[in-house]
This record gives sequence, structure tokens and C-alpha cells, in this order.
Amino acid sequence: MVVKVIELVGTSHHNWTEAVDNAVMEASKTVDDIMGVEVTNFTANVGKGHIAEYKADVKIAFQVHH
Repeated sequence: MVVKVIELVGTSHHNWTEAVDNAVMEASKTVDDIMGVEVTNFTANVGKGHIAEYKADVKIAFQVHH
């Protein structure tokens, strides 16, 4: 078996969990057989003294078919 890993940044206006989920959902539109996700970093944009956008850097692993 061969596994490929891609890196993405998911975003959300609500929380970091949703940011991760959004990245996985978006990747699943074009990538089959996603096996797992690793969250490597959490960041956020701040506006008017509050978090305006949550960001999650993720690595998504999926099986490569020959």
C-alpha cells in the first residue's frame, strides 16, 4: 500500500474543530480513500478584539491506487 499526504488549511468563523472538518470535507470532494488527518497548527485572524476566523493547518493522508 502507498499513502500520500497533502497539506491544507481549513477555516471557520466558529471554532478550530470546524476548521479541521472543513478541510477534510473539501479534500474529500476530490480525494478518495482518506485514511486520517493530523492537525499541525492552530491559528486565527483577529478583528475588533475578537477571533474573526479560525484556521487549522492539517495533513491529510490517503491511499494511492495504482
